[in-house]
Amino acid sequence: MQDILQLSAASDLEIPPQNRPERILIHLISDLHLSPDRPELLSQFNRFAGTLSAGDDLYILGDLFEYWLGDDAVQFLGHGAVEQLLISLSGRGTQIFFLSGNRDFLLGQHFADRCGIELISDEHVIQVGSRRVLLMHGDSLCTDDLPHQAFRKLVRSADWQRTFLDKSVAERDGLAKLARYRSQDDKAQKTMEIMDVNQQAVEQVMHSHGVDTLIHGHTHRPAIHRWDSPHTAHRIVLGDWTPEPSWIQLSAAGAELAFSGNLQRLDF
Repeated sequence: MQDILQLSAASDLEIPPQNRPERILIHLISDLHLSPDRPELLSQFNRFAGTLSAGDDLYILGDLFEYWLGDDAVQFLGHGAVEQLLISLSGRGTQIFFLSGNRDFLLGQHFADRCGIELISDEHVIQVGSRRVLLMHGDSLCTDDLPHQAFRKLVRSADWQRTFLDKSVAERDGLAKLARYRSQDDKAQKTMEIMDVNQQAVEQVMHSHGVDTLIHGHTHRPAIHRWDSPHTAHRIVLGDWTPEPSWIQLSAAGAELAFSGNLQRLDF
């Protein structure tokens, strides 16, 4: 069940400081799918980064890039400007955390070290005031999509990644493009329900971590969902960045989800 607690127009996205119970320090984004073919996405990310301050935390919940071939392929992929933006942002005192998605799961420690970001694993729990919040990319929750889960298991294995990264960058690029084309064909044949999260999988992972709030991306279906079985729980879903950015601002008082010129708020 979806629970929209507050909905505002785009012109109201900036909430007056006197109405904020405390300064927002935690920001979450996902699914930018940055690519040199889409320079407007990098421009949006640059503008968003300019709103962050020293002491803020930024959590990137996967699929920052359209695809990733390894940390040695930054220039090949045309992502030098993204690397410099991340370096600048972390250098200004914003702490950046990165949780890989199904497009950029090969992003590794070398790139993270260069950019001053911290890699975190999927199913990462943060403490926000008295509340524990589970962060995920979200594709592992789409358990009805059996071909995707099989592919995910394969490419997340250490043996597969070692074999893939041993190839030349050009070879990797050819294989990645082939996989992307096949993925697009597969999506055309799947129902939207199959590509969405499975509610049982959601409840199981939340129960295993002892949380009642989950934030994820991947599905490109931004919303705040609520259910009461047996206790009140919420799932907050980030959107992609087409045509406009989607983000969450998180504090002990609640969460604000922005997407497509709208703002939804969940009060804790």
